[in-house]
Amino acid sequence: MNEELIQMLLAFREERNWGQFHNPKDLAISLSLEASELLENFQWKSSEDAVSQKRQDIADELADVLIYSVYLADALDLNIEEIIRDKMRRNGAKYPVDKSFGKMTKYNEL
Repeated sequence: MNEELIQMLLAFREERNWGQFHNPKDLAISLSLEASELLENFQWKSSEDAVSQKRQDIADELADVLIYSVYLADALDLNIEEIIRDKMRRNGAKYPVDKSFGKMTKYNEL
Protein backbone atom coordinates (compact mmCIF):
# COMPACT_ATOMS: atom_id res chain seq x y z
CA MET A 1 0.00 0.00 0.00
CA ASN A 2 1.20 3.48 -0.76
CA GLU A 3 3.12 4.83 2.25
CA GLU A 4 1.90 8.39 1.64
CA LEU A 5 -1.71 7.20 1.85
CA ILE A 6 -1.01 5.28 5.06
CA GLN A 7 0.60 8.35 6.61
CA MET A 8 -2.40 10.48 5.57
CA LEU A 9 -4.76 8.08 7.37
CA LEU A 10 -2.59 7.98 10.49
CA ALA A 11 -2.28 11.79 10.51
CA PHE A 12 -6.07 12.15 10.20
CA ARG A 13 -6.48 9.92 13.24
CA GLU A 14 -3.72 11.66 15.19
CA GLU A 15 -5.17 15.14 14.55
CA ARG A 16 -8.37 13.99 16.23
CA ASN A 17 -6.66 12.06 19.05
CA TRP A 18 -8.55 8.91 18.08
CA GLY A 19 -5.54 6.64 18.41
CA GLN A 20 -6.32 6.27 22.11
CA PHE A 21 -9.42 4.28 21.13
CA HIS A 22 -7.74 2.12 18.50
CA ASN A 23 -6.64 -1.01 20.32
CA PRO A 24 -6.47 -4.24 18.29
CA LYS A 25 -9.70 -5.68 19.72
CA ASP A 26 -11.82 -2.62 19.01
CA LEU A 27 -10.27 -2.16 15.58
CA ALA A 28 -11.03 -5.79 14.70
CA ILE A 29 -14.62 -5.29 15.84
CA SER A 30 -14.92 -2.08 13.83
CA LEU A 31 -13.44 -3.79 10.79
CA SER A 32 -16.04 -6.55 11.05
CA LEU A 33 -18.87 -4.05 11.48
CA GLU A 34 -17.77 -2.07 8.42
CA ALA A 35 -17.49 -5.29 6.40
CA SER A 36 -21.07 -6.07 7.43
CA GLU A 37 -22.18 -2.62 6.30
CA LEU A 38 -20.47 -3.30 2.97
CA LEU A 39 -22.31 -6.61 2.70
CA GLU A 40 -25.63 -4.95 3.51
CA ASN A 41 -25.46 -3.14 0.16
CA PHE A 42 -25.77 -6.51 -1.59
CA GLN A 43 -28.60 -7.90 0.54
CA TRP A 44 -31.67 -8.95 -1.45
CA LYS A 45 -30.16 -7.83 -4.77
CA SER A 46 -28.26 -9.48 -7.55
CA SER A 47 -24.61 -8.55 -7.68
CA GLU A 48 -25.25 -6.52 -10.82
CA ASP A 49 -28.19 -4.61 -9.31
CA ALA A 50 -26.28 -3.87 -6.12
CA VAL A 51 -23.30 -2.48 -8.01
CA SER A 52 -25.42 -0.38 -10.35
CA GLN A 53 -27.73 0.95 -7.60
CA LYS A 54 -25.35 1.26 -4.64
CA ARG A 55 -21.95 1.88 -6.19
CA GLN A 56 -21.09 4.95 -4.07
CA ASP A 57 -22.30 3.32 -0.85
CA ILE A 58 -20.23 0.24 -1.68
CA ALA A 59 -17.18 2.41 -2.33
CA ASP A 60 -17.68 4.26 0.98
CA GLU A 61 -18.00 1.06 3.00
CA LEU A 62 -15.06 -0.55 1.24
CA ALA A 63 -13.00 2.55 2.06
CA ASP A 64 -14.00 2.16 5.73
CA VAL A 65 -12.91 -1.50 5.68
CA LEU A 66 -9.56 -0.56 4.18
CA ILE A 67 -9.04 2.34 6.59
CA TYR A 68 -9.71 0.15 9.63
CA SER A 69 -7.38 -2.46 8.13
CA VAL A 70 -4.60 0.14 7.99
CA TYR A 71 -5.29 1.19 11.57
CA LEU A 72 -5.23 -2.43 12.75
CA ALA A 73 -1.97 -3.14 10.93
CA ASP A 74 -0.49 -0.05 12.57
CA ALA A 75 -1.73 -1.09 16.03
CA LEU A 76 -0.11 -4.51 15.57
CA ASP A 77 3.06 -3.08 14.01
CA LEU A 78 2.50 -5.09 10.83
CA ASN A 79 3.84 -3.98 7.47
CA ILE A 80 0.91 -4.21 5.03
CA GLU A 81 3.03 -5.01 1.99
CA GLU A 82 4.98 -7.68 3.84
CA ILE A 83 1.94 -9.46 5.25
CA ILE A 84 0.15 -9.42 1.88
CA ARG A 85 3.21 -10.72 0.03
CA ASP A 86 3.69 -13.45 2.65
CA LYS A 87 0.04 -14.47 2.47
CA MET A 88 0.10 -14.57 -1.34
CA ARG A 89 3.22 -16.75 -1.24
CA ARG A 90 1.49 -19.19 1.10
CA ASN A 91 -1.71 -19.06 -1.00
CA GLY A 92 0.37 -19.89 -4.07
CA ALA A 93 1.64 -23.02 -2.33
CA LYS A 94 -1.86 -24.01 -1.19
CA TYR A 95 -3.46 -23.28 -4.56
CA PRO A 96 -1.04 -24.30 -7.32
CA VAL A 97 -2.23 -23.16 -10.75
CA ASP A 98 -2.22 -26.67 -12.21
CA LYS A 99 -4.66 -27.89 -9.53
CA SER A 100 -6.78 -24.81 -8.88
CA PHE A 101 -7.16 -23.09 -12.25
CA GLY A 102 -10.83 -22.29 -12.85
CA LYS A 103 -11.96 -24.03 -9.67
CA MET A 104 -13.40 -22.66 -6.44
CA THR A 105 -12.44 -25.75 -4.49
CA LYS A 106 -10.81 -25.28 -1.09
CA TYR A 107 -7.12 -26.18 -0.98
CA ASN A 108 -7.64 -29.30 1.13
CA GLU A 109 -10.01 -30.72 -1.50
CA LEU A 110 -7.87 -30.13 -4.58
